[in-house]
Amino acid sequence: MGENIRMATSLYINYILLGMINLIIALHMGFLTVQFDTDAAAISMLISAIGIGKLFGLSFAGKLSDSLGRKPMVITACILYVVFLISIPFSPTYGVAFAFTLLAGMGNSILDTSTYPALIEGFPKRAGSATVLVKAFMSLGAIILPLMITFFIARELFYGYTFFIMAFVFLINAIHLTTVRFPRANMVVVEPGDENKEKDEKEPEPYFTVKPRFWKEGITVILIGYTSVSLFTIIQTWLAKYAEEIIGLSEPVAINLLSYYSFGGFITVILLATMLDKVFRPVTVLILYPLIAIAALCALLFVTNYYALIGIAFILGLCTSGLFQLAVTLMAEFFPGRKGTSTAFVTLSSSIAFITIPYTTGLLNRYIGVSSIFIFEMAVVVTAMALAIFISIRYRKIFNITSHKRILWRNL
Repeated sequence: MGENIRMATSLYINYILLGMINLIIALHMGFLTVQFDTDAAAISMLISAIGIGKLFGLSFAGKLSDSLGRKPMVITACILYVVFLISIPFSPTYGVAFAFTLLAGMGNSILDTSTYPALIEGFPKRAGSATVLVKAFMSLGAIILPLMITFFIARELFYGYTFFIMAFVFLINAIHLTTVRFPRANMVVVEPGDENKEKDEKEPEPYFTVKPRFWKEGITVILIGYTSVSLFTIIQTWLAKYAEEIIGLSEPVAINLLSYYSFGGFITVILLATMLDKVFRPVTVLILYPLIAIAALCALLFVTNYYALIGIAFILGLCTSGLFQLAVTLMAEFFPGRKGTSTAFVTLSSSIAFITIPYTTGLLNRYIGVSSIFIFEMAVVVTAMALAIFISIRYRKIFNITSHKRILWRNL
């Protein structure tokens, strides 16, 4: 178990950095528009390159994760991120930056399709909590990054220092990971007392009243993954811009709103990680959180007070975080075969979201205005809630919860 804790620690450090990377282009929008002589919409489309890279990476990442193992793939992702982070501040043109951003997207696919299965295999009885904690550490990174940026802005230092610090941490973690032992891919750990021994047989099939169908349950979970990524991508990309243009906040103050948003995300995933298997059913969370998000988004469009905006940002963080990780674990329960491959299907949805959402919202900002982006966000939230209601009904039927009184994911 000690080795699994060591593995998880390194994996979570990667996701602190990934939480920062998810914001780093959006929060440096001002610097990058000057560097590449373009506008905010073009920089938003640069974020789409992450999605394109993720989509390409999915063509091989899941299969390689299952065949080569989790460890070499995680280390590969770290190296790709190092290259991306060092290259962007020195990119002479928009096209060069776009090419290096593709590498970041590939690294994201490789990291997701290796980390989630590794955590599930290392902590089979607490897989739901282990995977949701990924979002907690991403939120932690998203809290740290705005503070770093405002620190460098206040001292008029080169924006690239933020990139270089992150690249250094990725490199050190990659070196450390070479010394860490991972569970064997698609194997399960034996009962407590023999945690370091591994079974050679596949995990037993769960009880199904009705066998899940990919075209029904699988597609629905993939769409939930898409909407969950869309929700936080829109907020992380455009909340600061909205506060600056519509509310009239200064750039550093507007950027700091994202720290409150990320803090809300950090709190909610800690709650989910500790209470998921005891109090909350994940499908309930998938329904309840979008409902809260609708109310918060409505308030955002009418509130101008800064302290009220802080509260709204915090609530949005609470109700839009951890949903993707729940979708990943839900997919693994419906289709428990090869986890790297099944994770890749859900990651596919996040790739498409990273491509389409920045592009769509960039056009909305260019031709209508930044407020229209958050009206679009409400439409996404309503869709997410409808999908969650459907999958909740299907889950109860497939696992016959009524007759067996089975708590969702009790074995995770």
